[in-house]
Amino acid sequence: MQQGTPILELQDVSLKLGQHWQLKNISLQIRAGESLAILGGSGCGKTLTLKLLVGLIEPTLGQSRIYGRNWQELSEKELRQYRKRIGFLFQGAALFDSLTARENVAYPLVSNTSLSQTEVQDRVAKLLEEVNLPPSNWDKLPAELSGGQRKRVGLARALALEPDILCYDEPTTGLDPITIAIINELIKRTSEQRRVTTIIVTHEMKTVFETAQRALMLQPLMGLSEGESQIVFNGSVKELNQSQDERIRSFVTGSILNLPLSVQGET
Repeated sequence: MQQGTPILELQDVSLKLGQHWQLKNISLQIRAGESLAILGGSGCGKTLTLKLLVGLIEPTLGQSRIYGRNWQELSEKELRQYRKRIGFLFQGAALFDSLTARENVAYPLVSNTSLSQTEVQDRVAKLLEEVNLPPSNWDKLPAELSGGQRKRVGLARALALEPDILCYDEPTTGLDPITIAIINELIKRTSEQRRVTTIIVTHEMKTVFETAQRALMLQPLMGLSEGESQIVFNGSVKELNQSQDERIRSFVTGSILNLPLSVQGET
């Protein structure tokens, strides 16, 4: 790949679920090493955009690409290889309820590598230490862990196969302010130390400002004028904070002043 070539790309992508269009004419490029936050109100299509980027769902129209390859044209073998290069921290962590923290992190290593049991356990220990989960919690089931601890285990599992791309879907939802700060620091540190391409879906401005270099803001289709793009902002986090667009200012500051009711209801 040439320097600067997009690692992930959406080109004129539209998505229809059932009888309703969720996304229309979305174009987006993400380059290696970037840290991008995808933000917007509920129902704007943030998570759908992420899933399209990493090939978890197919667009109705347009193309989604990884390393210049169309996801829809990859063979099953190629799909498996590319997906190993993507780590995903799902909302709620999505841990296996019947496996301990240690076993959850070991799962992708056992399933996808030829490492010995000792090598797996050594790597698991290093990963759990990296996300600052105390050893006293390693053999606990997810139900015995706090929300923040489950997120840490989920992050360790997402890092297990040493991915090039790391995706976070609402990583701080439902957490207290102190835990949010801890998770944000883990995201930032992981991005910088591992030099992974990072995509964060969030509605938390604190997470955007503390973890991302670039921000993409979406609006729901129903809140737009005819022909207006769903992408209402695509630029640096600094530019996001300085934007004078009332929709963006409203989201950044948490204020609904001066916005029409139809837009207020979407944020």
